[in-house]
Amino acid sequence: MVAETEAVTAEAEAPITAPVMETEPVELPDPVIDKHGRSYATGKRKNAIARVWLKPGAGRILVNGRSIKEYFTRGTWRLILSQPFQVADRLDQYDVYCTVKGGGLSGQAGAVRHGISKALVAYEPALRRILKVHGFLTRDPRVVERKKFGKRKARRSFQFSKR
Repeated sequence: MVAETEAVTAEAEAPITAPVMETEPVELPDPVIDKHGRSYATGKRKNAIARVWLKPGAGRILVNGRSIKEYFTRGTWRLILSQPFQVADRLDQYDVYCTVKGGGLSGQAGAVRHGISKALVAYEPALRRILKVHGFLTRDPRVVERKKFGKRKARRSFQFSKR
Protein backbone atom coordinates (compact mmCIF):
# COMPACT_ATOMS: atom_id res chain seq x y z
CA MET A 1 0.00 0.00 0.00
CA VAL A 2 2.81 2.38 0.92
CA ALA A 3 4.72 1.49 -2.22
CA GLU A 4 1.68 2.32 -4.35
CA THR A 5 1.28 5.80 -2.84
CA GLU A 6 5.00 6.49 -3.26
CA ALA A 7 4.76 5.52 -6.93
CA VAL A 8 1.72 7.77 -7.44
CA THR A 9 3.45 10.76 -5.80
CA ALA A 10 6.58 10.12 -7.86
CA GLU A 11 4.47 10.21 -11.03
CA ALA A 12 2.75 13.41 -9.88
CA GLU A 13 6.09 15.11 -9.19
CA ALA A 14 7.64 14.10 -12.49
CA PRO A 15 7.64 17.01 -14.94
CA ILE A 16 5.28 16.65 -17.85
CA THR A 17 7.06 17.19 -21.11
CA ALA A 18 5.34 17.69 -24.41
CA PRO A 19 6.74 15.87 -27.40
CA VAL A 20 9.19 18.12 -29.19
CA MET A 21 8.25 18.63 -32.80
CA GLU A 22 10.86 19.93 -35.13
CA THR A 23 9.38 22.81 -37.06
CA GLU A 24 10.67 23.95 -40.35
CA PRO A 25 11.28 27.66 -40.75
CA VAL A 26 8.18 29.29 -42.15
CA GLU A 27 8.74 30.90 -45.51
CA LEU A 28 7.35 34.43 -45.47
CA PRO A 29 5.49 35.83 -48.46
CA ASP A 30 7.20 38.42 -50.62
CA PRO A 31 6.60 42.10 -49.78
CA VAL A 32 3.94 43.79 -51.88
CA ILE A 33 5.55 47.03 -53.08
CA ASP A 34 4.50 49.09 -56.10
CA LYS A 35 6.80 50.78 -58.63
CA HIS A 36 6.97 53.92 -56.43
CA GLY A 37 8.31 51.95 -53.45
CA ARG A 38 5.03 52.07 -51.52
CA SER A 39 2.74 49.47 -50.04
CA TYR A 40 -1.04 49.97 -50.08
CA ALA A 41 -3.81 48.77 -47.79
CA THR A 42 -7.43 49.56 -46.99
CA GLY A 43 -8.51 49.93 -43.38
CA LYS A 44 -12.07 49.94 -42.09
CA ARG A 45 -13.77 50.80 -38.80
CA LYS A 46 -17.50 51.49 -38.28
CA ASN A 47 -18.52 53.43 -41.42
CA ALA A 48 -15.05 54.87 -42.07
CA ILE A 49 -12.85 53.64 -44.91
CA ALA A 50 -9.16 54.59 -45.12
CA ARG A 51 -6.86 54.09 -48.09
CA VAL A 52 -3.27 54.01 -46.82
CA TRP A 53 0.04 54.23 -48.69
CA LEU A 54 3.23 53.50 -46.73
CA LYS A 55 6.83 54.09 -47.78
CA PRO A 56 10.17 54.49 -45.98
CA GLY A 57 10.73 58.02 -44.74
CA ALA A 58 11.03 60.36 -41.79
CA GLY A 59 7.76 59.45 -40.05
CA ARG A 60 5.40 62.04 -41.58
CA ILE A 61 1.71 61.14 -41.58
CA LEU A 62 -0.67 62.98 -43.91
CA VAL A 63 -4.42 62.43 -43.66
CA ASN A 64 -6.48 63.88 -46.51
CA GLY A 65 -3.58 66.21 -47.35
CA ARG A 66 -3.28 67.56 -43.79
CA SER A 67 -0.91 66.64 -40.95
CA ILE A 68 -2.29 64.47 -38.17
CA LYS A 69 -2.13 67.37 -35.71
CA GLU A 70 -4.50 69.34 -37.92
CA TYR A 71 -6.81 66.46 -38.81
CA PHE A 72 -6.93 64.50 -35.54
CA THR A 73 -6.98 67.19 -32.88
CA ARG A 74 -7.32 64.85 -29.89
CA GLY A 75 -4.17 63.25 -28.58
CA THR A 76 -5.90 59.87 -28.18
CA TRP A 77 -6.65 59.73 -31.91
CA ARG A 78 -3.01 60.46 -32.74
CA LEU A 79 -1.95 57.81 -30.20
CA ILE A 80 -4.17 55.27 -31.95
CA LEU A 81 -2.39 56.00 -35.25
CA SER A 82 1.08 55.50 -33.78
CA GLN A 83 0.29 52.18 -32.02
CA PRO A 84 1.26 49.85 -34.92
CA PHE A 85 4.61 51.64 -35.29
CA GLN A 86 5.30 51.44 -31.55
CA VAL A 87 4.48 47.74 -31.33
CA ALA A 88 6.59 46.95 -34.40
CA ASP A 89 9.41 49.24 -33.18
CA ARG A 90 9.29 51.24 -36.42
CA LEU A 91 8.66 54.78 -35.12
CA ASP A 92 9.77 57.52 -37.55
CA GLN A 93 10.84 55.00 -40.20
CA TYR A 94 7.86 55.23 -42.56
CA ASP A 95 5.91 58.04 -44.20
CA VAL A 96 2.16 57.52 -44.39
CA TYR A 97 -0.22 59.14 -46.84
CA CYS A 98 -3.88 58.27 -46.46
CA THR A 99 -7.32 59.35 -47.55
CA VAL A 100 -10.21 58.61 -45.26
CA LYS A 101 -13.95 59.17 -45.60
CA GLY A 102 -17.12 58.23 -43.80
CA GLY A 103 -17.99 57.97 -40.14
CA GLY A 104 -16.68 60.25 -37.41
CA LEU A 105 -13.16 61.07 -36.35
CA SER A 106 -12.94 58.19 -33.88
CA GLY A 107 -13.93 55.66 -36.53
CA GLN A 108 -11.61 57.30 -39.02
CA ALA A 109 -8.68 57.01 -36.59
CA GLY A 110 -9.44 53.30 -36.15
CA ALA A 111 -9.69 52.84 -39.92
CA VAL A 112 -6.33 54.53 -40.48
CA ARG A 113 -4.72 52.35 -37.77
CA HIS A 114 -6.13 49.23 -39.42
CA GLY A 115 -4.84 50.39 -42.81
CA ILE A 116 -1.38 51.24 -41.44
CA SER A 117 -1.13 47.79 -39.85
CA LYS A 118 -2.10 46.03 -43.08
CA ALA A 119 0.31 48.19 -45.11
CA LEU A 120 3.14 47.41 -42.65
CA VAL A 121 2.51 43.70 -43.12
CA ALA A 122 2.48 44.18 -46.90
CA TYR A 123 5.83 45.99 -46.70
CA GLU A 124 7.42 43.75 -44.04
CA PRO A 125 5.67 40.34 -43.82
CA ALA A 126 7.74 39.42 -40.73
CA LEU A 127 5.72 41.95 -38.69
CA ARG A 128 2.48 40.04 -39.18
CA ARG A 129 2.80 37.92 -36.02
CA ILE A 130 3.35 40.81 -33.60
CA LEU A 131 0.65 43.00 -35.16
CA LYS A 132 -1.79 40.08 -35.15
CA VAL A 133 -1.10 39.34 -31.47
CA HIS A 134 -1.93 42.94 -30.55
CA GLY A 135 -5.15 42.82 -32.60
CA PHE A 136 -4.29 45.49 -35.15
CA LEU A 137 -5.03 43.31 -38.18
CA THR A 138 -8.53 42.38 -37.05
CA ARG A 139 -11.30 44.58 -38.37
CA ASP A 140 -13.53 45.76 -35.53
CA PRO A 141 -16.98 44.51 -36.59
CA ARG A 142 -19.04 46.79 -34.34
CA VAL A 143 -21.32 49.13 -36.28
CA VAL A 144 -24.35 51.22 -35.40
CA GLU A 145 -27.55 49.21 -35.13
CA ARG A 146 -30.21 50.14 -37.67
CA LYS A 147 -33.45 51.86 -36.71
CA LYS A 148 -36.49 49.60 -36.58
CA PHE A 149 -40.02 50.59 -37.58
CA GLY A 150 -42.32 51.38 -34.67
CA LYS A 151 -39.33 52.59 -32.62
CA ARG A 152 -37.88 56.04 -32.15
CA LYS A 153 -34.32 54.73 -32.53
CA ALA A 154 -32.91 51.23 -32.84
CA ARG A 155 -34.44 50.06 -29.55
CA ARG A 156 -35.92 53.14 -27.88
CA SER A 157 -39.71 53.24 -27.89
CA PHE A 158 -41.79 56.34 -28.39
CA GLN A 159 -42.75 58.10 -25.17
CA PHE A 160 -46.01 56.79 -23.73
CA SER A 161 -48.77 59.34 -23.31
CA LYS A 162 -51.66 58.40 -21.05
CA ARG A 163 -53.86 61.25 -22.32
